[in-house]
Amino acid sequence: MEFTVVLILAYFIGSISFGIVFSKLFKLKDPRSFGSKNIGATNVMRSGKKLPAVLTLLGDLAKGSVMILLCQYLGFEKNEIFLVAGAVFLGHLFPIYHKFKGGKGVATAFGILLIIHSKIALMVLATWIFIFLITRISSLSALSAAIVLPIIAYLMNTETGFIYLSLFLSLMLIYRHKQNIQKLLQRQESKFR
Repeated sequence: MEFTVVLILAYFIGSISFGIVFSKLFKLKDPRSFGSKNIGATNVMRSGKKLPAVLTLLGDLAKGSVMILLCQYLGFEKNEIFLVAGAVFLGHLFPIYHKFKGGKGVATAFGILLIIHSKIALMVLATWIFIFLITRISSLSALSAAIVLPIIAYLMNTETGFIYLSLFLSLMLIYRHKQNIQKLLQRQESKFR
């Protein structure tokens, strides 16, 4: 019963869209109304205000980390933790509070990885930073990080459950970036200056 409750709780916590929350608190335009119309930190940054963007990033990251830490505190088995990770991630992508239209999941996925496997999380982050420094394109950086995640997990000989979680996160991240992929192919994706 305890696991089921935490699994459901994970989805509802994942559904908290900090981009919308902090935009309202700072009296900014709804991030769904401008730029990429995404609720994540990258689009909130397009409002011209850095603080709410940073808070959005930290909030989205924290909800993934906090749920994993809770599972570890409660003594859940690894496969149960991986399922909770999937639930909080799905909550971010498809939030019940906003008609199942959520973010792309990069920060939340990183928050999950940071607690479950910090070494892999840092390697994925290094990939994101490397691609971003070269291209200045956030979406391409995220896609690159998503692609290398399951590869790194496999090469590092992690447990099967974690490899499946990595593959799930990777595929969902790629799916949520499908519009960005189209823009990249058309060379229309915007860069950060």
